[in-house]
Amino acid sequence: MATIHDVAKHAGVSATTAKRAIRQPKLLAPQTLERVRRAIEELHYEPDQLASALRSGQNNTIGLVVGSIVEPFFAQLTRTIGRATREKGYTLIIADSEYDAELELQQLKRFYGNRVGGLIIRSGYGESNLEYLLRMQQRGTAIVEVDHFYPGSSFSHVMLDNEKGVIAGVEYLVNLGHKRIAALGTYDPIILSDERSQAFPKAMQAAGLSVPQAYQRVIRPTQEEAYQLTHYLMSLDKAPTAIFALTGNEAIGAFRALRELGLKIPQDISLLSFDNYPWTSLVEPPIDVIEQPTEDMGLATVEIVLAAIEKQAKNEPVEIIRKRFPGRLIKRGSCAAPRS
Repeated sequence: MATIHDVAKHAGVSATTAKRAIRQPKLLAPQTLERVRRAIEELHYEPDQLASALRSGQNNTIGLVVGSIVEPFFAQLTRTIGRATREKGYTLIIADSEYDAELELQQLKRFYGNRVGGLIIRSGYGESNLEYLLRMQQRGTAIVEVDHFYPGSSFSHVMLDNEKGVIAGVEYLVNLGHKRIAALGTYDPIILSDERSQAFPKAMQAAGLSVPQAYQRVIRPTQEEAYQLTHYLMSLDKAPTAIFALTGNEAIGAFRALRELGLKIPQDISLLSFDNYPWTSLVEPPIDVIEQPTEDMGLATVEIVLAAIEKQAKNEPVEIIRKRFPGRLIKRGSCAAPRS
């Protein structure tokens, strides 16, 4: 494998000049820069990123931990973050935690070993990894949480305004005349410690309604568990007249269950969901959704983490930034007044 010294010798320049051609090309004369680049191409030289990280303590790599790589929300978020970091000369490494803090810790240890310069993390459910994240921060990794954050976290974060989104959804269904509304997932400090499930009973109470005990089931935010919960809810003597899926992934499971049961939307049951996934506008009827500004959230996250990396490189204090983005209710026809 060619080294930077091989490149320098082949180009007829010093090793310092060869390194500068890679890191600070604007400082070199065009003819010199061209010689070095030609030598790099002919020798198939690739910089040793790990060696560079060991020397500097970190590298131009950003780690990204998402909840579920197969979910369209995280796919779009990843694409946005990938493009934005690439434009700034950073490499993005992606990991999937499946919402599990224990699995997340394994991924964090790998990122720690790779000395990533920045970390963007959708924190998981379960025992908090805040202690390990603080250890990463102390070694120089800039950290930003996105979509969900650990209680008591001292890091910057970028979030949807989940509480307002839930309130808007509940008010929409209540104004249509619904009183028996079921959210797919009840708050649990370990299994489902998200803001939406926490906000739902409060929004119902504000509307003068309560959530029946029979509707309160703790699930993980997966298609399969939402599918099973929907089957259970619709088997009750007093089944809900409206289902509120707290994620687009849950909505897929709910839609599949309702179709299997032969229930018509919205004649027999109204369905409202977070996340404007492509399929929601293609089915009949199209699904009413609360859309997240995913691209704006991704760009904001990158802006914050890169600014923190720059501050840390200069040994300057890093500002804690917390941004909230509003959701947008899109009405398409999957929600209607309940049958009398």
